[in-house]
Amino acid sequence: MIINGANLAILFRAFKAAFQKGFTGSTPQWNKVATLVPSSTGTEDYGWLGQIPGMREWVGDRQIQNLALHSYSIKNKPFESTVGVNRDNIKDDQFGIYSPLFEMLGQNCIEHPDRLVFALLAAGFTTACYDGQNFFDTDHPVLDEYGEAQSVSNVQAGAAAPWYLLDTRRPLKPIIYQEREKPNFVAMDAENDTNVFMRKEYIYGVDCRCNVGFGFWQMAFGSKLELDPANFEAAYNAMGAFKGDGNRPLGTMPNLLVVGASNASAGKKIVEAQLINGGDSNINYQRVDLLICPWLP
Repeated sequence: MIINGANLAILFRAFKAAFQKGFTGSTPQWNKVATLVPSSTGTEDYGWLGQIPGMREWVGDRQIQNLALHSYSIKNKPFESTVGVNRDNIKDDQFGIYSPLFEMLGQNCIEHPDRLVFALLAAGFTTACYDGQNFFDTDHPVLDEYGEAQSVSNVQAGAAAPWYLLDTRRPLKPIIYQEREKPNFVAMDAENDTNVFMRKEYIYGVDCRCNVGFGFWQMAFGSKLELDPANFEAAYNAMGAFKGDGNRPLGTMPNLLVVGASNASAGKKIVEAQLINGGDSNINYQRVDLLICPWLP
């Protein structure tokens, strides 16, 4: 290939097309457990997470719900991935060997939110959410009808591979995926760019700005006990009993069981098998959907 501006522009479009093709190589899972929140600044505040508004009979004046404010914010982080292409390979018309590389770059890009979201979910046992407690914790403070703080648990402690029961039907799912800048494919391929002049190397890359954080802990339950019917039903019932401040039922209804590869068979047995124990009806059959996530253990 003759190296000139027109051919380099064609090369850029070809590499970008391969990059876009990589987007079709994976089906994202993050949006099943996380809500996309567009961001317009470096850091977004979520202090309003302290309360879930509810309805009441309108008697007398309106009662303004003074949302409990907490210090909880999500700061966007920059991410990038960059590859180099040797100019001699382009001159020798060997640019086709790079197509799989750019497809993988695109696939890694679309999988990036998955990695962030499920890494945060897995870290929920040791990472604080808006109320200062770990997202999965035994001591979430909730006010009863008398204004006294009571401890509520959304965790089963143990040493087994973790699994998660979620209510994802609400506008705000258990995890927040905050996006400031979508992935942008760029190049440094001008002859006077330092990388080309000094190393005869064209550089292509993608960058974005985003981050993840926790939503309402009330919409999630994490367990490190064995995934069996008894522990599943205990977690399911505990979520259904969650209440907000003032002893107000939240109507939490788990609809998604999230597991990694190590709990895949157990998860299928619990919610996808119609018959168990040699012919008994499975009361948990299709009780919730099952999500087997490759990013979890």
